[in-house]
Parts: sequence; structure tokens; C-alpha cells
Amino acid sequence: MTPVLVLNGPNLGRLGRRQPEIYGRTTHAELAHQCVAWGRDLGIDVEVRQTNHEGEMLDWLNAAADDGNPVVLNAAAWTHYSYAILDACAQLTAPLVEVHISDPHQRPEEFRHTSVVTPYAAQVVAGHGTDGYRIALEALARR
Repeated sequence: MTPVLVLNGPNLGRLGRRQPEIYGRTTHAELAHQCVAWGRDLGIDVEVRQTNHEGEMLDWLNAAADDGNPVVLNAAAWTHYSYAILDACAQLTAPLVEVHISDPHQRPEEFRHTSVVTPYAAQVVAGHGTDGYRIALEALARR
């Protein structure tokens, strides 16, 4: 199977330390290890990346579009306002699964209730903690 990219946006590198009451205590390194292991169990090759730089995320999404790679995307804050991320997601030809550790629609901040990624997502997984990444990878493995 084509490699699956798991792409994480700003501040997700601080998982386990950043608001653990919302995002849990699993670190990004632990999450990356789990994603690779889940992928192996599902027979897919998973590569996990995280960046705080929007241009780097755009480069990764554009490369995924060029290579036809499926993507699991947690664009974090960019989810709610980045039209550049929207444009990059629009170019993807392989499935995109949008993931959120918390459920943005249950959060009190109104701006979190809108996603520019959702129109291009084959599926949205939200509110399942880091286990949402396993759910997303399972969805891609079934395709």
C-alpha cells in the first residue's frame, strides 16, 4: 500500500505537556510510535510528522498530492482559518482523514467550530483522544 502520512500541526509537538486535561498525557513521540505500530498491524506503512510552520505543512500536503499518498491530518489551529491549508487539501487525490484529539464542536471557543479541512475529508474523527489516529488509520486501511 502507498505510505500514509500522519501530519500534525502547531503545538502538537507539546502533547503530554500542553493542556493534558484536554489533550491527554501521551507525548507526540509516543503517539508517533503508536501510529507506526497501528499501521504495521493494519498492513500499512505510516510516517508521522509534526510542524509549527505552515509553509512546511503546505509542502508536505503538496507532496502528498503529487505522490497520491493518503493523509491523516490534524491541522490543529490551522484547521479553523488557513485558506492555504484548504487549498492544499483540495489538491489531494487520495483520501484525507481529519483528526482532532478533542471534539472542536464541544469546545467553548466559537472559532473552533469551523473547519476548512472538513470539505475535503473523507472522514472526520474527533473527540477520541489519541485513539482517534488509530480510528483514522483503520478507515484508510479499509479503502
